[in-house]
Amino acid sequence: MQIDIIGVPIDLGADRRGVDMGPSAIRYSHLQRKLEELGYIVQDEGNVEVPIAEMCKITNPNLKYIDCIIPMSRRVSGAVSTSMQAGHFPLVIGGDHSLSIGSVRGAARNRKLGVIWIDAHADFNTAETTPSGNIHGMSLAILCGLGDKSLVQLWDETIPVIDPRNIAIIGARDLDTGEKANLRDAGTMVMSMEQVDRYGMVTVVEKAIEHVTRDTDGMYLSFDLDALDPRHAPGVGTPVPAGLTEREAHLACELIAETGKLVGMDVVEVNPILDVQNQTAKLAVEFALTALGRRIWNGHI
Repeated sequence: MQIDIIGVPIDLGADRRGVDMGPSAIRYSHLQRKLEELGYIVQDEGNVEVPIAEMCKITNPNLKYIDCIIPMSRRVSGAVSTSMQAGHFPLVIGGDHSLSIGSVRGAARNRKLGVIWIDAHADFNTAETTPSGNIHGMSLAILCGLGDKSLVQLWDETIPVIDPRNIAIIGARDLDTGEKANLRDAGTMVMSMEQVDRYGMVTVVEKAIEHVTRDTDGMYLSFDLDALDPRHAPGVGTPVPAGLTEREAHLACELIAETGKLVGMDVVEVNPILDVQNQTAKLAVEFALTALGRRIWNGHI
């Protein structure tokens, strides 16, 4: 199988600058070489064109930089769709989580897709519920057909792009009040850190996989590094204490890989400015490798 690496150096969806350098930091951590060592053919497609913030204007404080995020989303969607139509596996590296408006959309073209969203946040706000106006906090809601029409429908695709009942969020622990109402109304599965602590990671991830693969044509993984506890992943723009351990995150990726149903993946929100010796970027590479089948040992009890 060929893996297409697609960089999206965007920080327009977030408040804190620096996450646009995430793709470079991830590449610097030997992503391509390590994937090739697993036996994959790897093609680095370079970066999707993204304007810098200084070239964009905030025309709506509840939808910051929307005029620049829309064309970025179209370009990302096209790159991912092209990769999948060629029978390849798109590995999208970011960049803030607004890139998933395009990546998941591209992966879902002509297929019914399930999505696992590993994140400290649900990213299920709209312009009406957002406390910040940052679009990276709206990505999943947009994919589910909620929010500004110009973001919800970029092309002539069927809306919603993803059925909210075919999504499972894992690791959530920072949800806004209006966002919670949106999630309940949509019927989206949320496996918060409370469920992880109470039932354990194996049970949580197995339930999530069962949920998103039921009557779907494949599974997409969107992995936000702020899902981890900041002690493990300091280089993120919106850190939230009491998150996943490094081992819990690897276990989630191992269980997802075992299904054989993963068709694409995002790794997002790596911010080198806030990182310590590229620690978070290195973790991003390690989680991608695990989701793509790397194992410590293939034996069974």
